[in-house]
Amino acid sequence: DNFKIAVSDQANVFNGEIDSKKGSDVIFEFVKDDTSVLKTKLEQKEYDAYLYVPTGYTITGATTDSLQFRSAKTVGIMTREKIENRISKTLEEKRLMAMNISKTQLDSIQSQKESITFSSSSGKTENQAKVGLSYGVGFVSGFMIYIILFIYGTMVMRGVVEEKVSRIAEVIISSVKPFQLMMGKIVGIGAVGLLQFIIWGVLIFAIQLLIPVLFPQLFEQMQSQPVQPGMMAAAETAKQSGALSGIMAGLNEINFPLIIGCFAFYFLGGYFMYASLFAAVGSAANEDMQDAQSLLLPIMMPIIFGIVIMMQAVNNPNGSLAVFGSLFPLT
Repeated sequence: DNFKIAVSDQANVFNGEIDSKKGSDVIFEFVKDDTSVLKTKLEQKEYDAYLYVPTGYTITGATTDSLQFRSAKTVGIMTREKIENRISKTLEEKRLMAMNISKTQLDSIQSQKESITFSSSSGKTENQAKVGLSYGVGFVSGFMIYIILFIYGTMVMRGVVEEKVSRIAEVIISSVKPFQLMMGKIVGIGAVGLLQFIIWGVLIFAIQLLIPVLFPQLFEQMQSQPVQPGMMAAAETAKQSGALSGIMAGLNEINFPLIIGCFAFYFLGGYFMYASLFAAVGSAANEDMQDAQSLLLPIMMPIIFGIVIMMQAVNNPNGSLAVFGSLFPLT
């Protein structure tokens, strides 16, 4: 639904126009009513809100008068941001015109970005593509560990509860030790999860190989580049080749053996530890699964806390919070 705003511009600041944006759900409509009439229309739901610009308001801020915005209901955060951005952009253009600065001149100044080279203390230049790739690899790896711990830990817990309900555990425990029973269940379910990930990887690899065979036209369309005339084509080609070479260089600089080794270490350690805790919850629960759900909170809190730490660690991997999370066993 559109969000209609009545604008009563008594100071004629906007000159009957506020930064128009096609397809926006926020609509500004200029009226000549005072605040009492606007309040009545607001109560009658002719408008969702109104913006009143008092007579003494100036774009230079020389007076104490300010814009008055009233709404019939609470304005959502996204809608509020759209309204503020469009009004601020319009007022910015008006202020520039008042100072004899054209929008073209301002855009020209803002487009001139300084090129800063980031390097380590040893003088080695950091690849921007490597930074982005490292961020993505770290985030995806951490989130995968979170999902795996939750899904397969719950499977271990359900398996223990089902064995208790069906009395199978009483028969098995007469033949094996409790530790062997627990490790057998944890390792078995972990092997199932590992096999599942291997199947996913094989399928993804097979799909990538079969796309050119099954959909040759689609593959050619993906590989082809849009034809552009003259210098634009050369600039676009150079930009794409530069980005591609940067990504390839970033991939070459990432220490994948170390990442895979750390992922395997933290995954196995986390899985065995949390699967044991989930199994303990399953053994403490009765036939009703609701009992097990009520005992999961102490186990889930460290996992959720680990995700929160991961959000900060990918931005600052050398920070104290990241170091704490890597050393604390439960995170």
